[in-house]
Amino acid sequence: MSSNKEMPRQNSSPPGNCKFAIPKKGRLYEKVVGMLTGAGIEFRRKDRLDVALCVGLPITLVFLPAADIAKFVGEGNVDMGITGFDVVTESGVTVDHIMDLGFGKCKLCVQAPVVDDIHDVNTLAGGRIVTSFPEITKEFFKKIDAEKGTTTSVKFVGGSVEAACGLGLADAVVDLVETGTTMRAAGLEVVHEILSTQAILISNPNSTHKGMVEKLKRRIEGYITATKYSMIMYNVAVDLLSEAVKVTPGKRSPTITNLEDENFKAVSSLVLKKEVSAKMDALQEVGAIDILVIDLANTRL
Repeated sequence: MSSNKEMPRQNSSPPGNCKFAIPKKGRLYEKVVGMLTGAGIEFRRKDRLDVALCVGLPITLVFLPAADIAKFVGEGNVDMGITGFDVVTESGVTVDHIMDLGFGKCKLCVQAPVVDDIHDVNTLAGGRIVTSFPEITKEFFKKIDAEKGTTTSVKFVGGSVEAACGLGLADAVVDLVETGTTMRAAGLEVVHEILSTQAILISNPNSTHKGMVEKLKRRIEGYITATKYSMIMYNVAVDLLSEAVKVTPGKRSPTITNLEDENFKAVSSLVLKKEVSAKMDALQEVGAIDILVIDLANTRL
């Protein structure tokens, strides 16, 4: 199977570069660019071009609609990409799921009008379903249809899925739910959750750039860790060390260093950012002194 869509012009892309597809616009684009910058992956994108060369790395970024990225990666047009788990599942292509990225989280749900008071998804079998995810939806209702002897109609629409019920085009819809604001405004409610999704890093199983894929994975992992943790440093009396270390056990273990004053030790440890203030309070109560917190730009653990 080959993609019906064409790759963006790549006149400026050296033939030996690893091709890395990322969303070309929207909130996902902004999140991805911020993550890549934090991971030390810099690029210069010229106006009106959907390709960009990375600085200091043999990588060509290819900017594509998020919905197309899974197919381009699966078919080998690019070596790796970032898109939603829902897009990968809907595309039906074979890719290597390298890692979850922790943003773009939402749920793909069956939704029906609140006024219909539907609480059992099985009651929708044999009805009309409208969605932007026809393959996932067909597979989901296929099992229910087999049990009930029904045939559920699944129709694809490219946008404004939530309006289908109000227009009399569907009995229910299958759509993504993030905050639920759009769903509630359309008078819909969740009947059943089909899957949870988020942005993921994927690669083509046959890519010839596996070394670069692994390097990018390590860089991104390091940046994600840096966004979650801070380094806390303090001095503590030797007789209080064991109690202080209980407060800051670290991701693996704390680093303990001798000081010129043999009665004290210096300790450094990773702590979750959301726990920093509580950890500082607890250390002070134990008797630690000179407590400092340092933000991390990147890590390799």
